[in-house]
Amino acid sequence: MTPTSTVSVTTAMTDLLLIDAPATARLLTPAAAADVLAEVLRSGFDPETAPPRTAVPVPAGELLLMPAASGAYAGVKIAGVAPGNPARGLPRITGSYLLLDGADLRPLALLDGAALTELRTPAVSALAVRRLTPDDRPLRLVLFGAGPQAYGHLEAVLAARELAEVVVVGRDPIGARALAGYARTLDVSARTGTPDDVDGADLVVCCTTARDPLFDGARVAPGATVVAVGSHEPTARETDTALVTRSAVYVEARSAALREAGDLLVPMARGAIGEDHIAGTLADLVNGREAGKDHEAVHGRAPSGRPRFFKSVGMAWEDLAVAGALYRAARGGS
Repeated sequence: MTPTSTVSVTTAMTDLLLIDAPATARLLTPAAAADVLAEVLRSGFDPETAPPRTAVPVPAGELLLMPAASGAYAGVKIAGVAPGNPARGLPRITGSYLLLDGADLRPLALLDGAALTELRTPAVSALAVRRLTPDDRPLRLVLFGAGPQAYGHLEAVLAARELAEVVVVGRDPIGARALAGYARTLDVSARTGTPDDVDGADLVVCCTTARDPLFDGARVAPGATVVAVGSHEPTARETDTALVTRSAVYVEARSAALREAGDLLVPMARGAIGEDHIAGTLADLVNGREAGKDHEAVHGRAPSGRPRFFKSVGMAWEDLAVAGALYRAARGGS
């Protein structure tokens, strides 16, 4: 794909719209993508029915296959996770998304899969942030990570909430300083920090490749919100057992979380929590349903005495919804 193109290419079979990374960023903001996802959930779609992700080990890392079908579209994302790529100056996440007509499965568009992931993941988080954080005051954000997802989450959170300060905690000091500098260009007070900065944070967002907890969960204030998106592996986690046991826990779907969310599965394996510790789902939050042990949160009120924790693993229905919106936008809304 060329750096600036959104073009229709005629092949022997069909006209296939190509939507590359620059076009993805131009056509849809994380806030607009969050609205798309919310509308899907309000329409009655049940994420528990979505097909599971298939993971295939390969010499370079892992291939992920994520199919979905709903309404006007079907589609599949083939994503590569190549841990050795950053050392080669290449992106860790690669891939493509093939969007199909839902009625006859004709190919409609080919999208940059990594760019799609970089858009839909912050959009999912933004939905949770809208429902789980207060909107009556500026928030102090502690952001773990300095890669593409960290940039996307900064922009998504800024679209959802006013921020008093951003503290960037990154393994790479140069990358952390760069992200803090970028935040300042968005008129936000920002600096780099350490894991201890979770003390007093209103919102903690984790978007890293860490396999072990990033901070001491006992230091997170009651009423604060933690969002973790960096892992979909049962043995990897960005948060510790102390945080999970203290928190009202929300997930995209119980079925997906119980397959892939190491942040929950590791404490479960150790007997610290059970499956019933999950207070609710993203659909509960979006639709304002009372959800288990934390019904205040779905009505926009901070629950007393404990943090809220949203764990995202990424689901195929989200990619499909955002890919369809990108396709419509590229076609001029038709």
